[in-house]
Amino acid sequence: MQRHTPLCGAEFAPGTTYLNTASAGLLPRRSADALRAAVEESASYGTMGRDYFGPAAASRAAFARLVDIPEERVAIGSSVAVQSAFVAASLPPDCEVLVPEGDFSSLVNPLWERRVRTVPLEALAEEVRPQTALVAFSAVQSANGRIADLEAVREAARAHGARTYLDATQAAGWLPLRAADYDYFVCGAFKWLLCPRGTTFMTFGADGGPEGKDWPAPRHAGWVAGEDLGESVYGPVLRPAATARRFDEPHAHFSYVGAERSLALIGELGVAAIHAHNTALADRYRAGLAERGLTPSPAPGSAIVSTPGLADAAARLAGAGVRVSARNGMLRAAFHLYNSTDDVDRLLELIGRGGG
Repeated sequence: MQRHTPLCGAEFAPGTTYLNTASAGLLPRRSADALRAAVEESASYGTMGRDYFGPAAASRAAFARLVDIPEERVAIGSSVAVQSAFVAASLPPDCEVLVPEGDFSSLVNPLWERRVRTVPLEALAEEVRPQTALVAFSAVQSANGRIADLEAVREAARAHGARTYLDATQAAGWLPLRAADYDYFVCGAFKWLLCPRGTTFMTFGADGGPEGKDWPAPRHAGWVAGEDLGESVYGPVLRPAATARRFDEPHAHFSYVGAERSLALIGELGVAAIHAHNTALADRYRAGLAERGLTPSPAPGSAIVSTPGLADAAARLAGAGVRVSARNGMLRAAFHLYNSTDDVDRLLELIGRGGG
C-alpha cells in the first residue's frame, strides 16, 4: 500500500501519536505563535488586543472560502449549542423537527423544546414529512464516522418545504462541503479546522433580502451585531447589520487570533488534498483491522473509524502515547493532515499486541 507522510510536517511536532481529531484538533505552530504574541500584547493593551475585529473578520472570510459561501452570510460565535438554541427560537412553537438517532447533543438538545422526532440516519431522507419544519443533522456522525446522504436529505427537505440545519463540526476541513446548500450550517472549528476552542461559525444559505429582512430575528445578538458599532453600544440595537454579522456573538479574541492562522493553513493545503490524505489513512487502518479479524462500524469514505469491542484499549493506548477515544463502546480513531502511515501502523501494532 502507498505510504503517506504528514501534509505539513513543519507545522506540527506532537509528543504523542495523535489520532483523536474527532475530539479536538492539534494547534498549528503558526497559530500557537500568534496566540502567545496576543497574550503578551494583552498585558499592555487589554484582552481585546489592539485589533479586536481584525482576526475575526479574517477568520470569517477564510471560513467562507472553505465552505463556498459569501462571507456576508457567515456569523461568528462560541458554540454549536448556542447556535442551535437560536435556530430553535426561530421555529414555530409546535413544529416538527426531524433528527437522526444518537446525533451530537450540542446540536440536538437545544432543539428539544420543539416537537422532535428521531429516526435512524439511513432513513432520514425518507422520513421527511409535509409537517416537518426542520431537518437537523450532522454531516458526519461523531460516534461512528458515518457520512449522511447529504443530497438525498436536501432533496427530501426541499420537496416538503422543510428547512435544513447541517452541523459540519466533524466534517469541515476534510470533507468537501458547500454551505449555501443548507438554510443553516454550523461548525465548531476546534476539531478538523484546528482552531482554538470557542471558535464557531454559522452560515445562512438563503438570501436575507433587503437588509436581511428575510432572515430570522437576531435574538441573541449584542453590540457587535449593529450596523454601526458606535451607535449600538447602549440600549437596543435598532439597526442590525445588513449582513449575517447581525447574528455575531461578542467573540473570544484569543480564539479568533488562532483561528485566523489555522484556517489559512487549511486553505493553503486545500480540502480536496486533505480529504484524499485522510481517507487513504483511514482505509489503510480498516484494511489492517480486517487482517486482524476486527470489523469497524460501517462508515465508508470517512476519516473516522470506530471499532466495536475495543473501547477498553483506549487507556492502554494512551499509556503507550497513542491518543484515540472511546465512544459508545467503540474505539474511535480519526485521521487528519498531520498523521502518517507510521501512525496507522503503530496503532494497528498495539491493537494486535494487546487486543481489547
